[in-house]
Amino acid sequence: MALLSFSRSFTLLSSPFHFFSPRSIRRRRSFVCSLSAATDVRSRSAVLWFKHDLRLDDHPALSAADTHRFVLPLYVFDRRILSRYSDDMLELLLFALEDLRKSLKEQGSNLMIRYGCAENVIKELVKEVKATDVFIEEEVEYEMRQLIGVVKKTLETSSSLDWNLDIVMWRTPFYDVKNLKELPASYNDFKKQKLLPTSPLFPVTLPVAETELDWGPLPTFSDLKEFIKEKLGKSKESWNLMKEMPAEVLLKENLSKSSGTIPKSLNDKSIEQRRLDKSVFVTRKGDIVGGGTNTLLNALAAYLRYLEGTAREDWQEVHERLRNAETREGASFTSLFGPALCLGIISRRRVHYEAIKYEKERNAGFLSPFGYSAASVAAAADAVCSMEWFWLLALKSQVSNEGLYSIRIWRWRGHLIQYTVVGLEGPAILLVHGFGAFLEHYRDNINAIAEHGNHVWGITLLGFGQSEKPNVVYTELLWAEMLRDFIIEVVGEPVHLVGNSIGGYFVSIVASLWPSLVKSVILMNTAGNVIPEFSSHRFPIERQTSAAARLGAQLLLFYLRLNIRNTLKNFYPTKTNRADDWLINEMLRAVSSLLFEFQDHSYDPGVTVVLESIFSFDLSIPLNNLLEGYEEKVLILQGMKDPLLDSKAKLAMLKEHCTGLAIRELDAGHCPHDEQPQKVNSIVCEWVVAVERKLTANSY
Repeated sequence: MALLSFSRSFTLLSSPFHFFSPRSIRRRRSFVCSLSAATDVRSRSAVLWFKHDLRLDDHPALSAADTHRFVLPLYVFDRRILSRYSDDMLELLLFALEDLRKSLKEQGSNLMIRYGCAENVIKELVKEVKATDVFIEEEVEYEMRQLIGVVKKTLETSSSLDWNLDIVMWRTPFYDVKNLKELPASYNDFKKQKLLPTSPLFPVTLPVAETELDWGPLPTFSDLKEFIKEKLGKSKESWNLMKEMPAEVLLKENLSKSSGTIPKSLNDKSIEQRRLDKSVFVTRKGDIVGGGTNTLLNALAAYLRYLEGTAREDWQEVHERLRNAETREGASFTSLFGPALCLGIISRRRVHYEAIKYEKERNAGFLSPFGYSAASVAAAADAVCSMEWFWLLALKSQVSNEGLYSIRIWRWRGHLIQYTVVGLEGPAILLVHGFGAFLEHYRDNINAIAEHGNHVWGITLLGFGQSEKPNVVYTELLWAEMLRDFIIEVVGEPVHLVGNSIGGYFVSIVASLWPSLVKSVILMNTAGNVIPEFSSHRFPIERQTSAAARLGAQLLLFYLRLNIRNTLKNFYPTKTNRADDWLINEMLRAVSSLLFEFQDHSYDPGVTVVLESIFSFDLSIPLNNLLEGYEEKVLILQGMKDPLLDSKAKLAMLKEHCTGLAIRELDAGHCPHDEQPQKVNSIVCEWVVAVERKLTANSY
């Protein structure tokens, strides 16, 4: 991918989308991504569309646009974008826009606020101000890329625009990556290139705005919520409400009802915390940093200087929240600053720049080769480097056609998640992999099941494969909430849930807590137990990883590194050839990444955190409890030669204590879908047809 250099030391990307064909779009109008040195930019005007770049600091597009005669900064309240945000993110958005408008006004400019479909709004504004350039930030999320494609198509085909219009795609380059298609697959190989982070840009002053324009009002939070709901149906609105209730609360309520006890608070700590009049924790929950860029920079300075102590009340407040959010070493940074980074209130490379600058201040201008001198510096620098790596991987997956399936990207709670979909119609089926796997583990299932008239989705869970691996405490409930939100936000209709191994336990939780999202459940060698007369469960007040978990993860890694080939072949006892070089190499790469991260942090960032979760999983809620109410809607596919458990004993318990189950025994090991794909595909398709027939009959 070509990078176009500008005199102010920033880069813009040309043709970032494979469906942007410069040859085809030049038929009617010039849609190029460059500014020729010979062009008289002082005669040009521009529209700059803000989305996830709500700042003036370190903004390459603003640095390019400030040479124009006129620049129109624009934010569009588009329901397609806003519907993806939680209430906290909406609050954060409003505070950021308020500060952005204030900062622009101080320069003599302003921020235009509009409501509606971005493509229509931008087209009308381009026409009104006779814009010659439209600046749009690069995105990696599938839905956002589709939206940008619609904007581009609308401008391209508009008969009312009879002058040359340039669409300038840009991004903030953390590293100077010359060609994304040549990006190494492993973080280790990427680190060997020794690319240094680029320096952030300082704010520029835009030309004075044309005051006769109608700049539009910012909404209140309640007005914004009403605006988003206007086009939602009742079912969609009720589905969105599900996302506001944590899984742990629902589980506690359900178990309390069945046992006849009164639920207690999930957390002994009071949720009310000391708040300053000018707190940087601007949302109602008060647990994430918000405001404008300068506010974020002040909070970042406080965070980095945690070890120094302070008499400043605003910094003391940051330190207090840091301690509360430190569920594991370094986790507080993503918890406090992650949402603001997602909205682009501050850039990743600005965070890195400030962290390294402070580290040098602490060490007389030097950086130690043995690591950072403060845990807060390590947390901030490691987090943004990790975010950038997974952003590059995600972008590469969008501009290249590598892999078994076409990869799409979904952003969940600020993190980038890989998924795929095959088939345009038919019943929706969601395939969920097991621990250590990824969506391609269904390599011979997705297409085959889709060919039988189904709409098949595959997802790589947070922390696995090439999905992002943030520094968080991973739990079975976290992954269940992720699947819930994926069904609501991406699939958009009830699904047949298919899960293998621990993925089977995750889908069982989803089915139990959110039954309106699930048509049926198919469990393949699922994790989880059967406990007769189960009635109550004690939840830990707070999940945290321990030194024992870290040690256990290291020991497990050494074992796997030495025995991965034999272990995989044991999982495929009837067809050991299915544990082929492709699968072994994929697993080896993952295990090598895990192993060597302990030694030199040179492999995929975040993988050790995920592995530690094995030692903190809570699988004590039994399957017979989770599957209550799913009579004749649960299919058990059991590989009878599973080396991890006694399949006969487990099936006996399921038959005795779970009513209405359908059970199929297979001559396979732990991964029957990959060992016997044709047989499993046939059973799944027959099952879905039967369930759909019953659902249709019941609806009449």
